Amino acid sequence: MPDLAGRGVLITGGGSGAGADLARGFADAGARVVIAGRRQGPLDAVAAATGAAAITADVTDEASVAAMFDAAGPVQIVIANAGAADSAPFARTTLEQWNAMLAVNLTGVFLTLREGLRRLDGWGRLISVASTAGLKGYAYVAPYVAAKHGVVGLTRSLAQEIARGPVTANALCPGFLDTEMTDRSVDNIMRTTGRDREAALKALTATNPQRRLIAPAEVTAAALWLCGPGSEGINGQAIAIAGGEV
Repeated sequence: MPDLAGRGVLITGGGSGAGADLARGFADAGARVVIAGRRQGPLDAVAAATGAAAITADVTDEASVAAMFDAAGPVQIVIANAGAADSAPFARTTLEQWNAMLAVNLTGVFLTLREGLRRLDGWGRLISVASTAGLKGYAYVAPYVAAKHGVVGLTRSLAQEIARGPVTANALCPGFLDTEMTDRSVDNIMRTTGRDREAALKALTATNPQRRLIAPAEVTAAALWLCGPGSEGINGQAIAIAGGEV
């Protein structure tokens, strides 16, 4: 684990799932952690457990993102983790669903990383939490997949712009995570197909050659590696954490 004492890290979507684990991991590494999200209750719970500062913010709103950074104070590590998932057959996907998926999963990353880059002064790490959905297609989640592909492209493009300085930009692309979001996906499969929970979960883990969900701690370990010594040459990468799925 790198020694991140003196580093400030801002993690969006920090109230649950991978964001909460990232907060714990970076706090354990000595960083000053700030978590942000839309729900105060979960943020407060993670803050109490990790010593992080909690900020309510909406990453889809430009002014809210600027205010989030104002409240966070100086940070050198920005992790754009906030996201949401929805599913529907393509022909029945509404424009509202499409816009909602792009707003939080892509526009939110753009606004977070753009403001983060503007605030950096010297060394920095810009990390987006994408998905294997940014590297391949999945049925019934076309807007989510399109947004995550956009995150990977955005990250690669940003990395080219900043390559001559001490800042890197990379995307982490986990497969199905053992988090609340996947629990909701399992519930949706059960509701729409009539399968029991074991069969619904098996349908998700079948995409991973290791036949398992990815632990949030595996995402945290990758993020910490990107912030430690020896990671300077890792830039513009979409790092799959998926047991060989992609």
